[in-house]
Amino acid sequence: MVSPRQLLSTIESALLGPSPPTPAQRIELMHVIRKSLPSLQSLLSYPHPKASDRSQVQSKEVRLPDSSPISLDDQDVQIALKLSDDLHLNEVDCVRLLVSANQEWGLLGREPLEILRLAAGLWYTERRDLLTALYTLLRAVVLDQGLEADLVADIQKYLEDLISAGLRQRLVSLIKELNREEPAGLGGPHAEHYVLDSRGALVERRAVVCRERLILGHCLVLSVLVVRTSPKDVKDVFALLKDCSAEVNSGSVPLKLQISFSLLFSLIIAFISDALSTVPDKASVLSHDASFRCEFQDLVMSTGTDPNVEGFVDGIRLAWIVHLMLTQDGITARETISGASSRDLGNVYSCLEVVCRNNVFQFFLDKILRTAAYQNDDEDMIYMYNAYLHKLITCFLSHPLARNKVKEMKEKAMSALSPYLMAGSHDFRHDSDLNSQQTVEKSPQPFVSLLEMVSEIYQKEPDLLSGNDVLWTFANFAGEDHTNFQTLVSFLKMLSTLASTQEGASKVFELLQGKTFRSVGWNTLFDCLSIYEQKFKQSLQSAGAMLPEFQEGDAKALIAYLNVLQKVVENGNPVERKNWFPDIEPLFKLLSYENVPPYLKGALRNAIAAFIQVSPVLKDTIWSYLEQYDLPVVVGPPVGNGAQQMSTQVYDMRFELNEVEARSERYPSTISFLNLLNSLIAEERDMNDRGRRFVGIFRFVYDHVFGPFPQRAYADPSEKWQLVVACLQHFQMILFMYDIKDEDIDSVVERSHLQSVAQSTPLEMQLPVVEMLKDFMSGKTVFRNIMGILLLGVNTIMSERSSKVYGQLLEKAVHLSLEIIILVLEKDLFLADFWRPLYQPLDVILSQDQNQIIALLEYVRYDFQPQIQQCSIKIMSVLSSRMVGLVQLLLKSHAANCLIEDYAACLELRSEECQIIENSRDDTGVLIIQLLIDNISRPSPNITHLLLKFDVDSSVERTILQPKFHYSCLKVILDILEKFSKPDINALLYEFGLQLLYELCLDPLTSGPMLDLLSNKKYRFFLKHLDTIAIAPLPKRNNNQALRISSLHQRAWLLKLLALELHAADLTVTTHREACSNILAQIFGCDVREFGLNRDIFLSSAFEANADHPRIGATNRSKVLELLEVVQFKSPDTVMKYSQFVSKKYELQVEDVLRNPAISEKGGVYYYSERGDRLIDLASFRDKLWQKCNFVNPQLGSFGGEVELSDLRETIQNLLRWGWKYNKNLEEQVAQLHMLTGWSQLVEVSVSRRMSSLENRSEVLFEVLDASLTASASPDCSLKMAILLTQVALTCMAKLRDERFLCPGGVNSDNVTCLDIILMKQLSNGACHSVLFKLIMAILRHESSEVLRRRQYALLLSFFQYCRHMLDPDVPASILHFLLREEQGGEEDLDLRKIDKEQAELAQANFSILRKEAQAILDLVTKDAIHGSEAGKTIAIYVLDAFTSIDQEKFFLNQLQSRGFLRSCFADLSNLSSQDGWRSLDSLQRLCTLEAELAFLLRISHKYGKAGAQVLFSMGALEQLASCRITGLQMKGGFRSIDAKVRRNVPMEIDMQRMVVVPILRLVSSLTSLVDTSDFFEVKNKIVREVIDFVKGHELLFDQVLRRDVSDADELALEQINLVVGILSKVWPYEENDEYGFIQGLFGMMCIIFSRDVESFSFHQTLRPLENQRKTELFLFRLCFCLNSYLYFLVTKKSLRLQAIDSPGDYNASAGQQQPTLSLLASLLNTVTMTLERASEEKSLLLNKIQDINELSRQEVDEIINICVKQDCVSSSDNIQKRRYIAMVEMCQVAGNRDQLITLLLPLAEHVLNIILIHFRDSGPIKRAIHGVKSDSGQDISLLCGKLLPILERLELLSEDKTGHNLKVFHRLVSSLKEITIQKLSV
Repeated sequence: MVSPRQLLSTIESALLGPSPPTPAQRIELMHVIRKSLPSLQSLLSYPHPKASDRSQVQSKEVRLPDSSPISLDDQDVQIALKLSDDLHLNEVDCVRLLVSANQEWGLLGREPLEILRLAAGLWYTERRDLLTALYTLLRAVVLDQGLEADLVADIQKYLEDLISAGLRQRLVSLIKELNREEPAGLGGPHAEHYVLDSRGALVERRAVVCRERLILGHCLVLSVLVVRTSPKDVKDVFALLKDCSAEVNSGSVPLKLQISFSLLFSLIIAFISDALSTVPDKASVLSHDASFRCEFQDLVMSTGTDPNVEGFVDGIRLAWIVHLMLTQDGITARETISGASSRDLGNVYSCLEVVCRNNVFQFFLDKILRTAAYQNDDEDMIYMYNAYLHKLITCFLSHPLARNKVKEMKEKAMSALSPYLMAGSHDFRHDSDLNSQQTVEKSPQPFVSLLEMVSEIYQKEPDLLSGNDVLWTFANFAGEDHTNFQTLVSFLKMLSTLASTQEGASKVFELLQGKTFRSVGWNTLFDCLSIYEQKFKQSLQSAGAMLPEFQEGDAKALIAYLNVLQKVVENGNPVERKNWFPDIEPLFKLLSYENVPPYLKGALRNAIAAFIQVSPVLKDTIWSYLEQYDLPVVVGPPVGNGAQQMSTQVYDMRFELNEVEARSERYPSTISFLNLLNSLIAEERDMNDRGRRFVGIFRFVYDHVFGPFPQRAYADPSEKWQLVVACLQHFQMILFMYDIKDEDIDSVVERSHLQSVAQSTPLEMQLPVVEMLKDFMSGKTVFRNIMGILLLGVNTIMSERSSKVYGQLLEKAVHLSLEIIILVLEKDLFLADFWRPLYQPLDVILSQDQNQIIALLEYVRYDFQPQIQQCSIKIMSVLSSRMVGLVQLLLKSHAANCLIEDYAACLELRSEECQIIENSRDDTGVLIIQLLIDNISRPSPNITHLLLKFDVDSSVERTILQPKFHYSCLKVILDILEKFSKPDINALLYEFGLQLLYELCLDPLTSGPMLDLLSNKKYRFFLKHLDTIAIAPLPKRNNNQALRISSLHQRAWLLKLLALELHAADLTVTTHREACSNILAQIFGCDVREFGLNRDIFLSSAFEANADHPRIGATNRSKVLELLEVVQFKSPDTVMKYSQFVSKKYELQVEDVLRNPAISEKGGVYYYSERGDRLIDLASFRDKLWQKCNFVNPQLGSFGGEVELSDLRETIQNLLRWGWKYNKNLEEQVAQLHMLTGWSQLVEVSVSRRMSSLENRSEVLFEVLDASLTASASPDCSLKMAILLTQVALTCMAKLRDERFLCPGGVNSDNVTCLDIILMKQLSNGACHSVLFKLIMAILRHESSEVLRRRQYALLLSFFQYCRHMLDPDVPASILHFLLREEQGGEEDLDLRKIDKEQAELAQANFSILRKEAQAILDLVTKDAIHGSEAGKTIAIYVLDAFTSIDQEKFFLNQLQSRGFLRSCFADLSNLSSQDGWRSLDSLQRLCTLEAELAFLLRISHKYGKAGAQVLFSMGALEQLASCRITGLQMKGGFRSIDAKVRRNVPMEIDMQRMVVVPILRLVSSLTSLVDTSDFFEVKNKIVREVIDFVKGHELLFDQVLRRDVSDADELALEQINLVVGILSKVWPYEENDEYGFIQGLFGMMCIIFSRDVESFSFHQTLRPLENQRKTELFLFRLCFCLNSYLYFLVTKKSLRLQAIDSPGDYNASAGQQQPTLSLLASLLNTVTMTLERASEEKSLLLNKIQDINELSRQEVDEIINICVKQDCVSSSDNIQKRRYIAMVEMCQVAGNRDQLITLLLPLAEHVLNIILIHFRDSGPIKRAIHGVKSDSGQDISLLCGKLLPILERLELLSEDKTGHNLKVFHRLVSSLKEITIQKLSV
């Protein structure tokens, strides 16, 4: 069976939505209501208590249907039994209630009484849902809601069957039974009197039951219109009506009256609808039953003593009369007995006589239509009641019998009523409705009451007047031959009602304009006004004459006429009414006379106010007439200031208010005066005087009307609140229309210094808006009175609103008061800083009494008027931003809990709305959620923490949120998001609700509790809406653009929430770990292996938890791509193209309005929406356009300008339509970008932080990368979207690069092989081609920017980097060769050749793709490289560098040369300079560009070899480099020794060396490759000369490098030394003199480095990491190789000969004058030999360990990882396979380093051996060396040979197996030298 809540939700979604139900909704609706048929048939019938069930509960174990046994404790048993006794409910059902209450609220920790009330409240909620569902179904059939006819027919058939089965009898019996004092009704004497409703509020059980009875009554009314009422039903309802009406008295609650009304109208509708039945299958039922007619006639004619019962029975009698009248013809035709017809006629006459005698019409007026209970009933029911009263009256008036009776009543009224009654104007009493007769008659005449009843009916529903010929016929009849003012007044009042529509107003005007009535017409009105005006004028002209008295009849008649005039003008056709009353001056002429009754002045002013809207010209005329005729406003001291009373009385408005009206305690004149002035002021458009011309009116209202209003006496409370509302409207207009300016601040400050507080500001210096603000900011009169209204309290206001006739006026006063406070809060802070301490901000004034703040905030509970709730929320928003201690204040005053529940209830009520709220600024739910969002970041505890039920008493961040336990906004928001019903109505609630959750999860204080809550298994929040919201199709733009916009934002916030959980989740917590696993599995549609969650288990549980959404778990498709598809659509156009709507003469004005910054801020044409979008304020835009056009052309409104005015009006309408479309398009564009931002965040977080848990990572990354590039290249993709998509692609590309070399072994294997290094996760060549092609298309897209291209260039570089290495670049190929040979038995070449082939194919394909688009891509990149920003230049140059790296046949080189790019680079180098010492960010960026250019030039040299170097050289590369001034900077030598002042510049110097100096040296070094081609003896070779010139030009730089201490040099310094030595070794031998000392520098460096021992080369004793030690060792031996090469060149080419050992006299010589010796070379050879031995051993050991890696234990593997310092690469959860892979890769890298070292050391050793061998092979004694060195002695040679021989023997022992190199030539050289050495020793 369907639950009542689900039943109601389904019915409301289908029938009450803003759009017709979908086919799916219709099917679901019919399915649900059919399943609920038993519940509706036995409406509110529940199983009664049973002894057996009671025993079962007492046994503490209960089995509910479809559930396992439930264990109860003693408290559960007691509560269940108490519920059973209180509700007369079965005990087992009571246990079910407890279970449901626990699921809904969480009962753990609650008091028994609270649990009892919650369970009872849940039961009553189920009942209410069931009743509301039935009412909604009946309403859908009876009222025209625009539903499809076949759906209505299906529901009607269902309801007919239901009613035929006895539903109506059940309704009647329930209304009766629920009124009894018993458990099944109102409750027994011992029952609990209160329950907790669905919002956690404590409500009286009687009120709940009474509300149920009212809904039942409404259902009864509607059921009458579905199925005809049977005679028995009529009698039962009649008896029930008499019982219920007997309980009604003057003090009854409105609900009891409304129940009686429902029963009364059930019978009225039954009789009327039955009698009017003309359709065959809906024929009259009651008229066919003669016995019923007789029986009911007797029942209805029986009289009682209770006047209330008799009044209701009279209403039934009237309906019975109409029923008999309408059915009389049919009865006469059917009845065979002739006496039956006469008997029925007799019944009609007798009943008619009774109802007229009792004046049933007056009963309807006084006891029904004018009661607060009737006016506050359900709107639909009031419409039904009025509609059938309309049918009742029209049927009554159309029948001859009734017409005769009405004629009789009219004649009686004409003869019985006195024509006139004289009374003084000051003591004449007149009620507010102008209808109670203060005459000799004790009761009104029935004819008068009939006229007024007709007026009352159609005043509420003027649409019923359309085509009502009966009523107009009656009006013609009623308007004839009036002999007294009472009937005339009633007739005119009816005419004013008939004029409530445009059609009616025209008819009434013509009726009174013509001669239909002899004495009733417009002429009568204006003639009477003129006669009295002449009388008063003549009286004033006669000395000592008294003003004539105004006759009551004339006064009332004039008032009635004026009311008709007012209605006719208000509702008349706007074009026609301009000509109706050309002269309105007579309406003004009586206003200044004292003897005119105040209520007549009120009617005159009300009529005048109607003319304000007729035309602007007439408005100005009214102003002039008022100044001429109306009473003046003489500003005097406030009331009560007796010491300053004026000496002479002036008859002005003050006098009339305080003397005339106050005496009668009625204030119609003042009320009308204020309303008229308010209407006029509201139409003013000239704000230049800022209200100064109205200051007199303001002071009158301030001092004399509003100030003393609480102390005045009022005969009618309605007038009191009318007066208050008029005053408040005046104040509200002042604050709204006028702003504060700087001069106002200065003037107030100056006056405050010049005068004391007691002195008032002169009137001519006052501004109303300033005076208002001063009043509020000092807590004066207006503030006190407004707070006096608001301090009545929300409960009092709600009670008065529902039970008093003036309740709506009181409500309006409260609303205006709150709006005024909001307006003051908008302006006070601007003034407070200047006006202190005399005036304080309003929040400071309010905080002086906490009751004031609480009263303001509690109006959020006022659910009669959403605008009042909105005002309260806005005030809360302001106060929460200003008052730090607001939460503590609320806690201290014990108002916090109520406020929490009130806000939650308000939000929940909004979520249940069934109609779309067009303006989001009027959306209560949005305001509440925005309030919560705005307060999140404010100091703790704040309002958000309070309203969401965080722990505000202790630590917010440690809160354990329990939304099911506490009723709060958090519970409501989570429920709203969980149900996600009514997506079109609640779209903004979903959007801002998701934003709120995101902001809460982002805030440091609330993130922990919120993330814990949302990841909880009870909610599964993060995954719940991925299928329902995220990937659902977007609404169409043409159908519902607002919903489309909100839908995009909803998805954006949801995706951001998912990204936030993935980013911030603590994976050590199970719930978060599972949540992250599930998110990744759902998003990427693949298995999760690392977080320990079984994918299949997750999907099955998700499917079960989301049975309503079968898509979940149904497919494995990647949702990340579906999400991207959702956001891929062409953005709507937001370019301001309004010129098509505007003619040229208005174009400048529109441009000025939209572009002028002076009107673009606050108060301008733009505003910021709740989402932060800058939109056009259409109302302000319209006003500014009118102001601008009126300023340019002031004659627009004059005669002759109608055509132009019409054209302008149409133009403005078109502009407003354009503005609306512009706003929507802009909002959609922002929403699209927002969703894409959320998607990008989700993807980037997943890829960068959580990707390791997914299988098939490379495939997933490629899919996302490919989709991102495809989307970014699309023409529909905007520029901002392309930037986001490119960033995502960049992240995926980077992750793909990382993924290639992660452990790729099988999941079920712990072993790794060297194939795991080769067979890495590389994309196929086809995939790479696709990526490159789409990337090129994206780069060449039509709409682009440098920001976008920089990201695209970075992606392109990353892609080339990815394609460059198909093998792990950290693992040398030689190592891979060896490992493969060992594993595959010598077939390693197969795999490596395959890899090389694929690499070549990929490079060729990449080049081909680029070549196809070469012209376009090179044009774009070179343009950026030359003309872009520095950052753009840098990355563009690197792109060209990458193009060069894959170039073939010098294609790109030729292209770049032809474009002059190379010369541009050289020009940049030669022009490089800086004015700020290279310390600014711009200078640093310029250096980066320079570094890129140097790298590009170096790439050309390396890529194309000597050909490339030749190209550079031919372009003057060396000359340009020589002119580069940056290389002239001095090196700082040892940075440790510099002083503090210089140390500040060290980072810049290091950057300079790294970014410029080293690259230049690299480029020069690469150009020296051309030296090899020149002949040694060609000393004038150009290349050599230019390099030497470069060296000489930078002598200081080279000298500093050569003098650098190698022992503490870092990698950068070592590279510099290597480069300098390499350059010098290439060209300096060609220099014939050494004036610069470079030779000595090189020799000195040789002496230092060659003499170092093995330990100093390997840095084993330093604190450097092992990896750095190995790199440094390699650098040093490279330096040795360069130095030795230079020495070898000197020895072989320039016949340099070295001494065997150092001379004794040279020991103290400086290093700069030393020469290397053969002994020094022997030392170097010894070091090389020892290093070779060590490196060979290490390499061999490592290779053996790599081969045995699968045999090593976990401990041994971890030791290897620790030795390699790679602990950060593994975690404790990594398995042995991953650990072995990491260890193997690291050992391969170390082995590769050792192999590199061996490869370097072997040629170095050969050079040394050759140098020594050359010296030993000289035929004679060793020749003198250069620089005059003496020949060596034999002893020196012996010593050298003795030192050399053991080294050579060790070199002979080197094996090819360990070194991995062919040593045959090397061993031959060693053997040769060994032989000679032995020979030398033997000499």
